[in-house]
Order: sequence, then C-alpha cells, then structure tokens
Amino acid sequence: MKTLLGLPLLVLFLGIAGLAMLVPAGVGAVLEDHETARPFFYGGVLTVIVATLLGFATASRARRRAAREQLLALVLTLTALPLVLAVPFSEAVPGTRFLDVYVEMVSCLTTTGATLFAPGDLPFAVHLWRAEVAWLGGFLMWVAAFGVLAPMALGGFEVTSSLEAGRGEGRRDLRDDSFGPGRMWKHASRLAPVYAGFTMVLWIGLVALGDPPGEAAIRAMSVISTSGITSQGGEALPSGRWGELLILLFLLPALTRRVFENGWSFPAPRALQADRELRAATVVVVGLTSFLFLRHWLGAWETAQDLDARAVPAIWGNLFTLTSFLSTTGFVSSDWQAAQAWSGLGTPGLLLAGMAIFGGGVATTAGGVKLLRVYALYKHGLREMERLVHPHSVGGQGTTARRIRREGAAVAWVFFMLFAMSIAVVMTALSATGLEFESTVILAVAALSTTGPVASVAGDAAISYGLLSDAAKLILAAAMTLGRLETLAIIALLNPDFWRA
Repeated sequence: MKTLLGLPLLVLFLGIAGLAMLVPAGVGAVLEDHETARPFFYGGVLTVIVATLLGFATASRARRRAAREQLLALVLTLTALPLVLAVPFSEAVPGTRFLDVYVEMVSCLTTTGATLFAPGDLPFAVHLWRAEVAWLGGFLMWVAAFGVLAPMALGGFEVTSSLEAGRGEGRRDLRDDSFGPGRMWKHASRLAPVYAGFTMVLWIGLVALGDPPGEAAIRAMSVISTSGITSQGGEALPSGRWGELLILLFLLPALTRRVFENGWSFPAPRALQADRELRAATVVVVGLTSFLFLRHWLGAWETAQDLDARAVPAIWGNLFTLTSFLSTTGFVSSDWQAAQAWSGLGTPGLLLAGMAIFGGGVATTAGGVKLLRVYALYKHGLREMERLVHPHSVGGQGTTARRIRREGAAVAWVFFMLFAMSIAVVMTALSATGLEFESTVILAVAALSTTGPVASVAGDAAISYGLLSDAAKLILAAAMTLGRLETLAIIALLNPDFWRA
C-alpha cells in the first residue's frame, strides 16, 4: 500500500481506468456481444500492464507532494486520460471518429453528459462504459474536493474559509510531503463505501419499481454522478413517477455535502434544515415550481380545461425537472411536457439553463456557480439593504455568518464574474466556428455548468453535439474541463506565487 501511495496520481488513475474497462467487457461477454467485449478486455489488460510498468518506473523517484502537483494531476486526468478511455470505445463501435469519441469521454469524465452519438447507434456495453466513466469522474471530484480543493480554499470552500483562496492551509503545508496520494487515499477510503452504497441502493430501488436492470444501473450511476447519461435517450421508464421520486431523493447528495461528508453517519434532520445550501435550493425550487404552476393553471383556467386532474402531474413535472437541472443532472420528467400541454403555454428552456448555472452544493458532483456562493451573495445583498434602513446597525449571527456576508460574498462575486467572463470567451470562440448566437449561449452554459442536456431543452430546437464542427467540439471539451475544475483553480495553478510556494 505504501508503494501504491508513492506513485503519481496519473499513474494510479490509469490503472483504475484499465480495471474499469473489464466491466463492459464482462457485460458484453454475458450478452454474447463479443465484438464489443473484446476491445474492452484487450484495452483493459493493456492499460493495466502499461500502468504497472509506469508504476515500477516512477516508484523509486523522490518527488515533492506540493499542492500544485496534485492540482496539475487533476487537469491532466481530465484532459489526457480520456485519450486512453476512448480507445476501446472507438474500437468497439466501427466507423466512429476518434476525435468524437475523445470529446465524448471528456464529457463523461467531467460528468457533463453531452453525447455526440444517437442512443441506438451504440451497444449496451458502450452505454454502460459511458455511465461508468462518468460515475468514476464524479467520485474523483468527491475525493479531489476534500483532498485537494478544500485544503487550498478552492472549489467553493473559499466562501467560508478564513484563508486566502489558493493558499489554503498555508505555504508550508501546500509543499509538505503529506500533501500527496496519501491524503487522497484517506478521503477515498472514507467516501467510496458511501458513493457505491448510494448507487447500489438506487439501482435496487429502480429495479424493484420495474425498470430493466441494465438501464437502472446506468441511471443510478448517472444520478449519483449528476451526468444525466442514459441508454434510451429521453424515453420514460416503467418505474414512472415512483422512479422519479426515488431519483429525486438521491439528488440530495448533489445539493449538499452534509449528506455524505461524515461517511455513513447521516446528519440529523435539524442539521439538514440549517444547511445553507439546502435551504437555498429549497427556496429556488419551490419558488419557481409555484410560479410555473400558477402560470400554467391560469392558462388552463382561461381555456376551461380540467384543472384538478392535471394539477398534480404539472406540479410534479416542474418540481422534478427543476431540481434535476439545479443539481446539473439534466433529467426531464415525463410530466414536464404534460404540464405545458395542459395550459398550452411553453416554458422557456433558458429557465432550466439558469438553474444549471446556479449549480449544486460545494464538494459534490454538481457543477455550476454553486449554491453556497449564491447564498453568500444573497446574504450580502440582504445586509446592504438592512444598512440602508439602519446605517449604524451591527450584523450578528456569529463569525461564520459575518465571514460569508463580507469576504465570502466578495470572493463569490469574483467567481461569478469569472464564470460570466468564461461564458463570454467560450461564446466568442464558438461564434468563430460559425454557430449562431443562441446556440453559442446554450452550448457555453451547458459546457461550463457541466450540464450537457441543456442543449436539448434550452432552445427552440435541440442542438446536436455530433453535428458541430471539429473546432467547436474541442472548444466545448476545453470548456467542460474548465467548468469541472472551476476558474479559480485554474488561475491558482497559473499564479507564479503559487509555484514558488
């Protein structure tokens, strides 16, 4: 174990990727789809051998465990590892372009879930591979959040931390030998049972409700990783609303880390009630659900349609879909279209894009700006309005609350501006490839918020990732990586002072 912990993170991830390839290989063999199973089996064995040789070559090298090395390893993992993950995919599906498969793997590993292929064009084992890559990518972000970003006061932790963003626990700690794979392994061993347990319970629940075991497994991994990947597109499953209710419960870990940060020790209801991120999510979802229902109800009332029979499906369709996009998963309820057909009024798709921009909780698999930053800006605005009425008043509620309203709100505003600038830069780059303004807005938001399904619902017509130019695909791949790691982390990595630490 000590030898394994001495290896570079990228080598460890390469070995894990090789072992992961054996899963679709086994599924393909069971389904007697040997043409799909063989590339994954050979690719898995070869990748494990290469990782082992690299491990022997690098095990005896003395290296510093500076925080920058771990952050750089995350960047390389999200950009270089998909090249390896794409090889068996490309071989298993003849006629595919390697560039398309690479972008697909970047999308999966960053839990974006933007697909370049039609569901019917891929074998089931390949769909399982897409979901598995996203599932592993989501777990990677769980571990990286606690093992790398939190000590450096990045990834949303800077809102409540008293330390400077990018500095974390101090210059000495950031270059200490303890800041390496050992720290990552400690958090991985604590979080892995919870992550796998959530997935297993959701899978069993979906199967019990009538979903096919294979599709239930893909959906379970997609929900826990917030990737939104399925093997059947947007088709409704036999589990129906009960399945959606179960999925809604398991979206909770994407809204607040309080559910899993202490392992299997589930927080008390009072602790969840006091959680800032969960309260912000509740206000946003309930408020918008009520507004949309009232809008559709008035539309149905004017047309004298049945108000009682369709009211509950309309409420549920809005509630589930809004929560799904807030968690950056991107599942659409089977009642979403029914709610609009009830009143005859369409719901602007950009509303769902806005929910994706809000994002989920800090240190979760969700992307976006993050609810804690939104909460900090809200509390700061509330305090400023209070000071307009009572200029000499003193804000209370403790040190943490004051930190969030002051320094936390300031750094949250900086991140929000950087996020907006990132959208503008990506839009400009996409415009240079010939895309129209509306498409560039939707695609930029989808990539930077890591919510690929936004492209299917935000515009008047669904945008196909597969029909984009090669340049646009590479731009989106870079944007997905930027959205997954966040702009502050990239700026910290490029900061000269950070490299001199």
